[in-house]
Amino acid sequence: MSLETLAAAGFALWCWWLGTGVILWLDRLHPSTFNRSLAGWTVLLALSFWGVWQSMSENSVFNAYLGFGSVIVMWGWHELAFLTGRLTGPRTTPLDAGTSELQRFKQSVGVVIHHELALLLNFGLLCLMQIDQPNHVALCTFALLWCMRVSAKMNLYFGVRHNGAQYLPAHLLYLGSYFRIRSMTPWFVLSMLAACLAWAWMLWRAQQGLVEVTTGWVLLASLLGLAIVEHAMMVLPWPMEKLWGWALGQTVSAKPANASS
Repeated sequence: MSLETLAAAGFALWCWWLGTGVILWLDRLHPSTFNRSLAGWTVLLALSFWGVWQSMSENSVFNAYLGFGSVIVMWGWHELAFLTGRLTGPRTTPLDAGTSELQRFKQSVGVVIHHELALLLNFGLLCLMQIDQPNHVALCTFALLWCMRVSAKMNLYFGVRHNGAQYLPAHLLYLGSYFRIRSMTPWFVLSMLAACLAWAWMLWRAQQGLVEVTTGWVLLASLLGLAIVEHAMMVLPWPMEKLWGWALGQTVSAKPANASS
């Protein structure tokens, strides 16, 4: 394995670990800081769009890092907006008791729909920016993050053993009532199988020489591998404190009202 490959994989790991930790840390500050945090990150969001635009213009090692890193910052804005409660959905109350499955689905959509629409709008803008541009690392990074996020949210909806409700900040405790606790579901098996097959397919093509192992390829393959690890943490007893204890600080351990099981 070359030094360039290790550097790209390490950069992806560092972005994943530090980016997640910073968002968790900012979200656990006093609510009076949320507007300032989001305003500051909005400046970074504008810079990330510039970085993505620059990265798309040419295939190079530098532009691969620039596009990937810019999208991580971009994604961080969406996560911060959601976790501070500034961009969630019109429904901000726990799941109603005794709801049918259809009602549960509608109410679940209601708590996140604004955030989901913002992500789709962002993806649409990136698609427009990509037209006639040769470097696709940024667009592929955002698409990969979005696909794995949808998979994770569906797993929370159908139920997993460790749904992370205990890590929700106080102002979002109501979200935990929409999660289910289950040992295993068909959706988890299918989503993990699809992700693992996609990752194995990428590695097989590289091993067979069917694809050039560029910096961009390594960044995307590493990110997919990390997303698979995040999915595995939903069923394995691996507490987040082991990775982001410095960012979590004081977390709420009480079970949210009306939590599904």
